[in-house]
Amino acid sequence: MNIPVNKSLVPVPRNLPARVAAQNARKKEKAAEQAARDYDLVRNETYLNDASEVEKYLPDILGRALARIWIDDQFRQRFAHSPVETLAAYGVYLPRTISIDFVTEGTPRPQIVVYETKRMGLQRRRLMSLRLMMMAGQ
Repeated sequence: MNIPVNKSLVPVPRNLPARVAAQNARKKEKAAEQAARDYDLVRNETYLNDASEVEKYLPDILGRALARIWIDDQFRQRFAHSPVETLAAYGVYLPRTISIDFVTEGTPRPQIVVYETKRMGLQRRRLMSLRLMMMAGQ
């Protein structure tokens, strides 16, 4: 059986301070990257092609957006100004027939209302509305 023999004049410990500091810096960088990803609305670019896909997938995405609106003032202002463009900036692409209203007046909590316009300039059909609710249970 071969046992590795250390032939150095002075044994070198594996955890020198510089090496430990570099490892800690890498761990902090990874944690910061993970924290940034935790606030993403989606993991990959998402293209919703029609109203049925919007109804199926958008509630979860908008739920994450509402949670972020609750804690991030910059995101809230950006979303309030242009919801569809904000979603696109975060990798969620909607069909042209979909519009979103961000309602804050007359309601204690922000509300997101999603509409579909069948023909340009004509009546909108309400697909869904979402509001962040605070609930406690036993």
